[in-house]
Amino acid sequence: MSSFMKVLVSDGERSARFYEGLGFERVQSEPPFLHLKWRGTADVYLVSMPSGVGMEDRRGVGVLLGFRTGEGGVDAVAALAAQGGVSFEGPTLQPWHTREIVITDPDGYRLNFIEPA
Repeated sequence: MSSFMKVLVSDGERSARFYEGLGFERVQSEPPFLHLKWRGTADVYLVSMPSGVGMEDRRGVGVLLGFRTGEGGVDAVAALAAQGGVSFEGPTLQPWHTREIVITDPDGYRLNFIEPA
């Protein structure tokens, strides 16, 4: 079973490069939509705002978009983030028996990468 999420972004290509740097795969690009896939389990649709339409300063406040890391785990995603100069929080061992990192994308969405502990 696959899940999907749609996020509004200010610059679709910039956001796509950010996500691809973390290991997402670009599946389709038909502006204003960019379709990305996370390891075959989750689809992310980046939706570019029309020109002239402003975005609020911070998006996704209070929301974590969660992704199971799969092969390589949290450390592999953290390494990709570090290679791209992207800061992250963690890894953190959670009381619910997961190990997690959190990365914030260019538009303020928080991405939570999770593996079993």
